[in-house]
Amino acid sequence: MSEDVKLKSSIGVIGAGIQGLCISLCLIKKGFKVTLIDRDDPGKDSASYGNAGHFSPYASVPINRPDILVDVPSMLLSSTGPLSLKWNYVHKMIPWFLKFIMNCSKKNMMHTAKYMHQILNLALSAYDELFNDIDISGLVESKGIIYFWTNKDLKSRELEINIRNELGVKQQLLTPHEIHDLEPHIKKIYHGGVLYPNARHARNPGKILLKLFDLFLKKGGRFERQNVRSISFRFDNKPIIKTDLNSYTFDKTVIACGAFSKKLTELMNEKIPLDTERGYHVHFKGHDHLLSRPVIFLNRGFGITPMEQGLRVVGTVEFGGLNNPLSKKRILNLVNSAKYLFPELTEYHDEWLGFRPTLPDFLPVMGPSKNYKNLFYSFGHHHLGWTLGAISGKIVAGMIAGEDTNLDLSPYEKRLMRDSIIRVPQPFDEHFKIPLLFVGNGVPFTGQRA
Repeated sequence: MSEDVKLKSSIGVIGAGIQGLCISLCLIKKGFKVTLIDRDDPGKDSASYGNAGHFSPYASVPINRPDILVDVPSMLLSSTGPLSLKWNYVHKMIPWFLKFIMNCSKKNMMHTAKYMHQILNLALSAYDELFNDIDISGLVESKGIIYFWTNKDLKSRELEINIRNELGVKQQLLTPHEIHDLEPHIKKIYHGGVLYPNARHARNPGKILLKLFDLFLKKGGRFERQNVRSISFRFDNKPIIKTDLNSYTFDKTVIACGAFSKKLTELMNEKIPLDTERGYHVHFKGHDHLLSRPVIFLNRGFGITPMEQGLRVVGTVEFGGLNNPLSKKRILNLVNSAKYLFPELTEYHDEWLGFRPTLPDFLPVMGPSKNYKNLFYSFGHHHLGWTLGAISGKIVAGMIAGEDTNLDLSPYEKRLMRDSIIRVPQPFDEHFKIPLLFVGNGVPFTGQRA
């Protein structure tokens, strides 16, 4: 695409979370005129505000592991487990769960790991490009992230550690003594751990998002706080976005509104099996001095990040759609788990529920619609939406500009070319043949969180 064409091209981006905002900034850098549309102000109560704040370039191992099927029943029955299901949502989840089960094979797991690693490996450098234009002093720390576990969970770590070794992920196994040296305030209940030294964390994700939004406006971006009702197309295939208040015509449009994307893709007659993982957080104000970096306790499936607001305790995977109310029980589980590690914690604050957009194979959707050439998608980044914001922005902006990214993007686009997500991946090279291990409890649902 020529520079003259870019300068004349207008792009409408639906969704003002980290995905939509990064896409918008990358498009502006390429010379496009961009309008960002969302029913709420950027970051307000969204996953981009309430996430764990992790930049997790190591988190390539997906949840769709063969061994997960052994543990799901016990986790659902446990009142304190990391997984729960709203029973009024069971019938709606059945198609998604069936596809998830079909993807829980060694080949599919390795396929996802390979192509998550491809983009995760570029995630931090993509953010560095954006952060060069804003002041993030005191808002991002590069101290790594620690995972730890009790003795009964030692065996379950081997699979992930082996896969990450094969992919070339930098990781350091930790003894109990080393964990204590790094984080002396944690109750000594652990028997082992691993440090991911290249990981970073945000001290306040919401502030970072707003700084990026201000940059978007300063560079000429336009924001419309409106609720999108429909998308149609003119005779020349240009998309028309209709909101509660207005209609807007663009040369191209991007749907990047996270868990809410499915409502719009269904209007486009695209059967993409997107569903919602509900995650929670609470804050313990004034206690951030107890941790130097984020930690994740795998046995109970939750994490704690030191932030400006205090200790942000995050976790659980709850399947219940977008309309069910917040579960006080899940909040209490987080509170009790945090106090188990830090008995000195007192009252908590800021109950929050957010939505992670997730597909059954745990690969995001990035690419053009199968039905409309001027419509693009970017969603389904599950626990890694925050981590993958900037690199997704670069990839999708490059697609729209018709540029060669030098990446194999077919795995993120294939679901847009047919109705089924179930596939048989190509065989891996010999060095990807990793022995399959069956694991016990403590599957890290929060271990691959953005």
